[in-house]
Amino acid sequence: MSLQTELQNFGCTVLCDEPMSRHTSFRIGGKAKYVIIPGNEAALLSAIRLLKENSFPYLILGNGSNVLFADEDYEGAVIQLADGLTELRLEDENTIYCAAGVILAKLCTFALDNSLTGLEFAHGIPGSVGGAVFMNAGAYGGEIKDCIHSVRHLTPDGEVLETPASELHFTYRHTSFTENGHLVLGARFRLKKGDKTAIRERMNELIQKRKTSQPLEYPSAGSTFKRPAVGYAAAHIDECGLKGCTVGGAGVSTKHAGFVINHGNATAADVKALMKQIQETVLQQHDVLLEPEVVMLP
Repeated sequence: MSLQTELQNFGCTVLCDEPMSRHTSFRIGGKAKYVIIPGNEAALLSAIRLLKENSFPYLILGNGSNVLFADEDYEGAVIQLADGLTELRLEDENTIYCAAGVILAKLCTFALDNSLTGLEFAHGIPGSVGGAVFMNAGAYGGEIKDCIHSVRHLTPDGEVLETPASELHFTYRHTSFTENGHLVLGARFRLKKGDKTAIRERMNELIQKRKTSQPLEYPSAGSTFKRPAVGYAAAHIDECGLKGCTVGGAGVSTKHAGFVINHGNATAADVKALMKQIQETVLQQHDVLLEPEVVMLP
C-alpha cells in the first residue's frame, strides 16, 4: 500500500506535487511532494506516526500566514492544520475549546456569538489558532497569553498533553513551543461575559484600522520584523528612507513600512534579499538589529 493511500485511509486529504504558493499568504513557494490535510486530530496523529515510521520528512503549517516558503521544491510532506483540525465548542459559559486549525477570525466570531469578550484584538489576525498560540500572536495591545487557559499539545515522543498556560512561558512572540518541538493541537480560552454590541463595535473598529493602515490588498506575511528593544520596526525602516524600496517583485509597503509585500511576481529569494537589505540599513543607520517575525520554510 502506498504512503498516499495509507494517509487517505486515516482520513487525510492528500495533494501531490502541490505549489506552496497556494497555501501561504505571501503567495510564494515551490512544490511540496505532498500536502496533507488531516480530517481530525486522530487522523493527524496517525499521519505523523506513519511519516515517522517511514522516515519521511514533514513540516507543520497552520494557515500559512506568517511564513515564507522557499522557491525550491520540498521533497517531503507539509501537514496543513487549517481546513482540517476545526473543532470549536463552548465548554462552559466562559470557556471555549478550539482546535489548532481554526482560523482566528472564526474563533473571535464564535466568542462574539456567545457574548464573550477578550479576543477582539485577534479578529483581524489572518492566522490559525495553533500558529497564534505557538508564537503568542498579538495586536493592538492584546496577546494570546491574555486569554488562554491551557494548551493541548503533542510531544516529539507522540504523547498528548494538556498544560496550563502559566507553565508555557508566554512572552513577546515566544512560548515554550518555539523551542521544544511540541505541536499545538488545540487550546482552551477563558473569557469574560460582555456586551455583544460593544464587542462587535470593537472588532469592527480594529478591522477598519487594519484596512486603513496596512497593505491588505497585497500578499504578505504581516509584520515582517519583530518589535525591537528600542522603538518600532516600521518607524526605523521608514526613517531610513526604505518605504517603496524593491528587490525583484518584493517591496517595502508605502502604506506601512513594517510590511514586505509581494507585488505579484516575487520569489522567496527576492523577499530574503530585501529583508537583508532592510536589516543592514537599519543596523548601519540606527544601530538596531531587526529580527524576522516571518518564519522561513523549509
